[in-house]
Amino acid sequence: MSDSQLLEAMIGAAIEAGRAAQTHYQSGIEVRRKADASPVTDADHAAEAVILERLARCAPATPVVAEEQVAAGRVPAASDEFFLVDPLDGTKEFIAGSGEFTVNIALVRRGAPVLGVVYGPALGRLFAAEVASGAFRSEQDPHAAANGRREPIHVRPVPKEGITAVASRSHSTPETDVYLARYRVAERVSVGSSLKFCLVAEGRADLYPRLGPTMEWDTAAGHAVLLGAGGTVIAPDGEPLRYGKPQYRNPWFVASGALAPQPIAA
Repeated sequence: MSDSQLLEAMIGAAIEAGRAAQTHYQSGIEVRRKADASPVTDADHAAEAVILERLARCAPATPVVAEEQVAAGRVPAASDEFFLVDPLDGTKEFIAGSGEFTVNIALVRRGAPVLGVVYGPALGRLFAAEVASGAFRSEQDPHAAANGRREPIHVRPVPKEGITAVASRSHSTPETDVYLARYRVAERVSVGSSLKFCLVAEGRADLYPRLGPTMEWDTAAGHAVLLGAGGTVIAPDGEPLRYGKPQYRNPWFVASGALAPQPIAA
């Protein structure tokens, strides 16, 4: 299966998983706590089950690192190529009813994301990328019979009047404020889940610093979309953020569009 065909399969999986999550979103949410005290709902498990079944059909030999599977102790052996899945990114936003939650599916190859899908079912917005070919967005109702029209997206030139910085709605830190003080920031916006990467990718923001904890499944799909749109994501030392790290934990990172970001460690 080519990367283009695989991306189409990932898009189909994300939309079906989004439909499953949306059903729970509209019918009531029961919240439980995982061992690390983070929230989890039936929607997380339902969406992940859909994705795992779909990926097993289209790429049975490729390992899948999925958030709820990992939480249950089911972690595949390391591989040069693997999927990263967050079936419901932005669980806090999901519980709060903001609609700013996403389904994230990415394919990582030799440490770098090469395919990615970010789908927000409550917002009806889908972002996807085959990094080598570019990124696109579409309006996508989870219950629609056909895919929406696809529009290519690109990062924007750096605004002369100052940048727009995007931050986490639920996880902003004092270190983020210190880092942003290095720039001329004209506007700061808050949004949940991997939509932060997508705001930069579609040219509505310029910089997304994340100076707080994340896991690889939180970031890989949005990272792929941003790369496909012409952006970058760097680790604290200024090198590209890589995947397949111990326990799949990310360091702090900075995602940017056309702006050349300053390394956190500088």
